Amino acid sequence: MSISRRRLLQTSLLCAAGMVHGSSPALPQEPASAPTPDERKRLARLAAAFMETYEVPGLSIAIAIKGKPAYVEAFGVADRDTGEALTPQHRFRVASISKPITSTGIFTLIEAGKLQLDQRIFGPNSIFGDDYPWSADGSETRITIEHLLTHTTGGWKNDARDPMFLNKELNHRELITWTLKQMPLAVPPGTSFAYSNFGYCILGRVIEKLTGQTYEQYIKENVLKRCGITDMQIAGNRLTDRAINEVKYYSPAGGDPYGMNVARMDSHGGWIATPSEMTTFFVHIDGFKTSKQLLTDDTLRTMSTPTAANPRYAKGLFVNSANNWWHGGSLPGTETLSVRTNSDFCWSAFTNTRPKFRDMTAALDMLGWHMVRSVADWHP
Repeated sequence: MSISRRRLLQTSLLCAAGMVHGSSPALPQEPASAPTPDERKRLARLAAAFMETYEVPGLSIAIAIKGKPAYVEAFGVADRDTGEALTPQHRFRVASISKPITSTGIFTLIEAGKLQLDQRIFGPNSIFGDDYPWSADGSETRITIEHLLTHTTGGWKNDARDPMFLNKELNHRELITWTLKQMPLAVPPGTSFAYSNFGYCILGRVIEKLTGQTYEQYIKENVLKRCGITDMQIAGNRLTDRAINEVKYYSPAGGDPYGMNVARMDSHGGWIATPSEMTTFFVHIDGFKTSKQLLTDDTLRTMSTPTAANPRYAKGLFVNSANNWWHGGSLPGTETLSVRTNSDFCWSAFTNTRPKFRDMTAALDMLGWHMVRSVADWHP
């Protein structure tokens, strides 16, 4: 597909919503009603244009307003080889949308008095104590829970040397030991932002250390179950590990969807879920009173407050000046996004591909906003 063709399709996507891409729209203050039949057709056209533009096999979307489902739909196929139609019950690797789940788990421990944001991770009088070695300069011993949550550890960023994509045969303990020995921090903790999958891997181990449970067990019992979510799980690595109702992944951008140690990514990128489940999770941390919240108002304010190092990232959530929160995810074979807005609106959109078009993440975000503005009763 040529670039000019792709841009033409992007224009069609915008025009189908009767708008151009701009700032996030204001959203309704009253509970939403379901789209009319004509509006559902309009939403389907938006989805079809997006899928054609980005060569997406399957797209699944769930929208909630004021804590209530407003639109749940799936388009395309879960498996190209068999032609299996995608349904809202199909599950996807959510990739880095796992991070707000882990952050919520950490904050449940803080609220329970078992942990503090300024608590140190490694070294003397720390959470792990002598469990892991530290470097001669002791820089790792200054890392705190807050540094891990905010990606300000001073190293281990998501680049070609991301520890989470190296040494696939190592377990968590072995990988952490290897990384501390082989990858010293680049700058002192707390001084700069560097998005770190490895930092959230460590947070998963903190949860295990403090609770005596596996990361997956603790999150299921203390986070997901409280949202009424019972079927989420950590993904497998190989195609033969494909879970019930899990899609098949495709990655024309490169990378093998079944050549990674996704299970080891548990706390930074390992969950599989439906868009409805992830939207339900976001509804329970959105800070509004329309649904029971997992955390207190004060905790949610802390969780959604960014640092000076990056005013657009808080503690497991991207944020902006409009008080919208979100997180995306991307792995070979999947591109995902979950959003919470300042007017009690949450949505998730998942695909089973990571294509060669780099602007797809922004377009996936744009698609959600266009869908909201295409339903009359969803306008303010």
